[in-house]
Amino acid sequence: MPTQPLDTLFRSEVLSMSAYHVADASNFIKLDAMENPYSWPEDIQERWLESLKMCPINRYPDPEAKTLAVALRRANQIPEQSALLLGNGSDEIIQILLMALTADAAVLAPEPGFVMYKQVAQSLGLSYRGVPLLADSFALDMPAMRAAIAESRPALIFIAYPNNPTGNLFEADAIKEILAIAPGLVVVDEAYAPFADASFIGELGQYPNLLVMRTVSKLGLAGLRLGFLAGEPAIVEQLHKVRLPYNINSLTQITVGFALDHGGFLLEQTQTLRGQRTLVFQALQGMSDVQPYSSAANFILFRTLNKPADDVFASLKSQGVLIKNMSPQGGLLNNCLRVTTGKPEENQAFLSALTVALK
Repeated sequence: MPTQPLDTLFRSEVLSMSAYHVADASNFIKLDAMENPYSWPEDIQERWLESLKMCPINRYPDPEAKTLAVALRRANQIPEQSALLLGNGSDEIIQILLMALTADAAVLAPEPGFVMYKQVAQSLGLSYRGVPLLADSFALDMPAMRAAIAESRPALIFIAYPNNPTGNLFEADAIKEILAIAPGLVVVDEAYAPFADASFIGELGQYPNLLVMRTVSKLGLAGLRLGFLAGEPAIVEQLHKVRLPYNINSLTQITVGFALDHGGFLLEQTQTLRGQRTLVFQALQGMSDVQPYSSAANFILFRTLNKPADDVFASLKSQGVLIKNMSPQGGLLNNCLRVTTGKPEENQAFLSALTVALK
């Protein structure tokens, strides 16, 4: 321990925070982290390993990941006039965005939303404001959003599309209105784009303050930690000044590029998961003790009606099924749990365990 007290070394915002907690999933059916549960076909794995043989791991990676950027543009239909920023997952991009803002900048996001918007903003000492969603539908409360934007004048607004943890897609016209009235940047976070039939990538040329953020994690490449941001070159140029050099390692660059070039199997897995999402949602609808919420992502949020969510979560865990307990966040998420869509047998195990937990 240093001789100086911690409260003289670290900012008060950091001292008051809690670290992001990741549950130990050993020996559980893991349905808590929105991962693709499927592995790669054996023939694809063999070709991938062959592609890694020539990786110059003794050298620093391409700092601009130029070859990978071309593959990302093609796979995501990113307009040629938009610039790209790559990050070590979306989390690093969120951090880069917020680090680049002025010290007195305000940050705004609907709540409940992705926790890292608030976590990173507060860790940097920025002013963060969450605007509650409508309680009955988790839709954007546009009168509240308009008022918050007018009052706070945020330098940056985050909008997850679909939203995490609620799973719903906000109305596109509502997001377009926010883009029109926002005094600063608007980041549309499309982490779950593979599971939704909606995107703002096609709007990049229409709104100069629009930035679209995506990740390859939900597609099935979570272990590679790659996110990217597309937007106006003048904006992205400033963000590159904050990005650490060589932030995308060589193995990630080669592997993501390979996966995108041989991505047919990933799209098939995505379609399978979308079908399983429908089946799980229908099964939850048939249970009188829970209220599921429609999802355009690879997870489903549901509320327990007759038993505390904490008790249901504990029962599921005791039966070997790990999902995400959202209830401790309180507010609109009181008595809510979130389950990732898994393989058919995993989903069935969850539903069977839930039936027991609700008794």
